[in-house]
Amino acid sequence: MSATGLAVFDKTLQETNAWLKIVTHELEIEDRESAYTALKAALHALRDRIGPENCTHLGAQLPLLVRGAYYEGWHMAGTPTKERHLEGFVEHVRRQLPKGSTIDPERAARATFIALRQRLDPGEFNKLVKILPPELRQLWPTIPTSE
Repeated sequence: MSATGLAVFDKTLQETNAWLKIVTHELEIEDRESAYTALKAALHALRDRIGPENCTHLGAQLPLLVRGAYYEGWHMAGTPTKERHLEGFVEHVRRQLPKGSTIDPERAARATFIALRQRLDPGEFNKLVKILPPELRQLWPTIPTSE
């Protein structure tokens, strides 16, 4: 039996839960709401850094619910940001987290990027990593050389 009555919604719920499971595992937390805020914060920082064309290309690959969170509050005119250093990017993630959050923004970024690594097509993931400045690539999981 369908949870929502619409196959498209059931599918996106299932896919979104898979993303949240990865983030909760990587952050070593049980709180799915915190995992969601970490995922959203890191995706917003990435979205703002990669520019409109790459942003929309990545957005098209995300599950419907994750895509909605990804685009929430996006102002295309303010992108791309010019963060070239790890500290600036991590600070961007911190600003995207709710006030008073105890989530470490660097860990949030790493957990989100692991989810991207596991859930995106490997070729698309590799393209995404390559558009980032070398210092920001430190946050990303290792890319196997066979890809």
